[in-house]
Amino acid sequence: MKKIINPWTGMDGYLCYACSPANPSGLHMEFYEDGDDIVSFWKPTGFQQGWLNTLHGGIQCTLMDEVAGWTILRKLQTTGVTSKMEVRFIKNISTGDPQLTVRARIRDRKRNVVFIETEIRNAGEELCTRAEIIYFVASPEQAKAQFYFTGCRVEGEEDRQGMEEV
Repeated sequence: MKKIINPWTGMDGYLCYACSPANPSGLHMEFYEDGDDIVSFWKPTGFQQGWLNTLHGGIQCTLMDEVAGWTILRKLQTTGVTSKMEVRFIKNISTGDPQLTVRARIRDRKRNVVFIETEIRNAGEELCTRAEIIYFVASPEQAKAQFYFTGCRVEGEEDRQGMEEV
């Protein structure tokens, strides 16, 4: 499993609620490549609850939507937007859970439309939430012009100029 380098870290104005390390109210998600999957390990707190001691469903959707986006970044080396998300809440998630595993993989692709499977498992590895996400991907030119995206690497991977990541 290799850690994915966030290409926007340090960029002026970058405050993504889900993944920016600079957003004081954010979720501060980090991502790892695990074969065909993209994975994030995340710890909920009481600040993200809906019902007492239960993780809010909207936060669960945000976690899955974000890991799907990072799947596009890493696996397809482009960006895009969520077009549709169909969620199934299977088991309540406690805000006291020590760690959640949020996982995504590409199921299918038809031109610019990508079908992504996502899931959240609790620390006991029980499946809690699942979503099928349809993503509309941008061309590399659009990704660069609209989203300031120039590539997504993992630690230790060489950059485009052939220089090793420090």
